[in-house]
Amino acid sequence: PQVRMSSEELNLAAVPVPVEDVQGDGRWMSQHTRFVQECKDKEPEVLFVGDSMVQLMHQYEVWRELFSPLHALNFGIGGDTTSNVLWRLQNGELENIRPKVVVVWVGTNNHEHTAEQVAGGIVAIAELLTSRLPQAKVVILGLLPRGERPNPLREKNQAVNTILRSALPRLGPVQFLDVGAGFVHSDGTISPRDMFDFLHLTASGYRAVAKPLSDLLLQLLDETPEERRASLV
Repeated sequence: PQVRMSSEELNLAAVPVPVEDVQGDGRWMSQHTRFVQECKDKEPEVLFVGDSMVQLMHQYEVWRELFSPLHALNFGIGGDTTSNVLWRLQNGELENIRPKVVVVWVGTNNHEHTAEQVAGGIVAIAELLTSRLPQAKVVILGLLPRGERPNPLREKNQAVNTILRSALPRLGPVQFLDVGAGFVHSDGTISPRDMFDFLHLTASGYRAVAKPLSDLLLQLLDETPEERRASLV
């Protein structure tokens, strides 16, 4: 345990950090400020938080069709890492709201971190959510494969998912959902029909992801507290 403590302290992927405004137009902070304002104006049942995978989902028909009706808020910002999402959640994006489910999708932008660190950053987000929103259930989406052909980043994302699969169940009302099946073809390639740049999803790519997620959300939103207690016994 001692060794684990010291390595956890050094995990930069679990340290909350805002995005540096290198371009000088304050866009990241403006988006964060808008999200904090939305927390005051809206009462979401479902909160989505993460990077561009979350942000861009908002642009597609599946969002209006499957997630808007669930009173979902989309707090995705392109380029975010686990550290950026942690910072946002600690600085107002959980104030005044009581979502029943929080969906987290982040980690593929953590280029400076190892798979272990990225998984640790995602676990830190899950722990923050379970402590700040004890009534909520948390869904962690697995990182998708990326790149047209097999590559180290694809292997790293798969390693992150493997670690999360064993680490997350220990946190209580946290579920891991792998939505990456079917994207890699038998010859090891990803099709531009699913990911237009071999990272971001097309409309059909989002549809493939949204179906299992939507099914799970409906199930989680349906459960009454009594059912939850029974399943915990």
